Amino acid sequence: MEISKINLINFRNYDKLNITLNKNMNIFIGSNAQGKTNILESIIILALTKSNRANLENNLIKFGKEKAIIKGKVKDNKLLRDLSVEILDNNKKLVVNKTQIRKVSEYISNLNIISFMPDDLEIIKSSPSIRRNVLNIQLSQLSKKYLNTYNEYNKILKSRNEYLKVLFTSGLADKKYLDIITDKLIEKAIVIYMMRKEYIDSINESISKIYFNIAGENGLFVKYIPNINIESFDYDTIKNILENTFKTNYKKELNYGITLFGPHRDDIAFILDEKDLKQYGSQGQQKLSIICYKLSEIDIFKKKCMTKPVLLFDDIFSELDIKKRNKLLNYVATGIQSVITTTDLKSIQKKYLADAYIFEVNNGKVIRK
Repeated sequence: MEISKINLINFRNYDKLNITLNKNMNIFIGSNAQGKTNILESIIILALTKSNRANLENNLIKFGKEKAIIKGKVKDNKLLRDLSVEILDNNKKLVVNKTQIRKVSEYISNLNIISFMPDDLEIIKSSPSIRRNVLNIQLSQLSKKYLNTYNEYNKILKSRNEYLKVLFTSGLADKKYLDIITDKLIEKAIVIYMMRKEYIDSINESISKIYFNIAGENGLFVKYIPNINIESFDYDTIKNILENTFKTNYKKELNYGITLFGPHRDDIAFILDEKDLKQYGSQGQQKLSIICYKLSEIDIFKKKCMTKPVLLFDDIFSELDIKKRNKLLNYVATGIQSVITTTDLKSIQKKYLADAYIFEVNNGKVIRK
């Protein structure tokens, strides 16, 4: 999968921008706050309909303009797609090959991406909700079944939480209805647990090798941590565990007024040499671990989607020494499209620059060097 062209209108600090991208490596170079990251952000929105900088989505439209438009031409094997995301205040219009798509779930997967942004360090440092969000984004690109199941789970979860509050405040409420909702929740939860476990297992097939090839250290893996003890991730086992958990904790959930158990409380941990990197990892180890996690997803996309994703790397080289930087580039130099931002090219070996497209970004102006 690759993007041949990107067109931006009134997006962030760009009035109009048309870029033709290389099918392999594309490097955007420039000082900070010139608009490099905005280009990556536009591709993320084109793929996922949402910005990675969620708290700034109200600023997507250039000041003084009514709407912003992001367009891209995407080649997926032999299929060609014209994608468009039109942003008006809090609304978005999604278009594929001139046909408007009403549901986000029907739009996602037209462009598959793997992105690394500086804020991704929060994946290790921050709360479990950040880590769950990473799982949900990538699994949603890989599987419409997962995306639909997860959306349905959240709707049922909301209904269950609301009814727990009703039961707590009203003696007339019927517990049998809660049992019906719980059964539906369990049905969706089982699918989510099984697909997350399969995904993490696939990550662990390659992440340790990638980390060793770049950093020379063994033993990196990702640990899946459901908030219930699941010994075996088969359908019947998970079903029995959830049924018993909800049955024995009914009064506890009633008092809290929320659902205390399920995949909405999952977590993952990054373990290197048997140590949790959240507690014991350096900034450099944490960053490289997240990058290796992202690179491990490439083979999963190949197997599941029969295509390669587009790699988006923002400020990827900071906190990595020159040796690690160039070993990292071995994974993104050929055979897969990458879009990379950096403030300078000094530490990049010339062999990687020979076939790359290099763009200079200065105050919202982009010129190919």
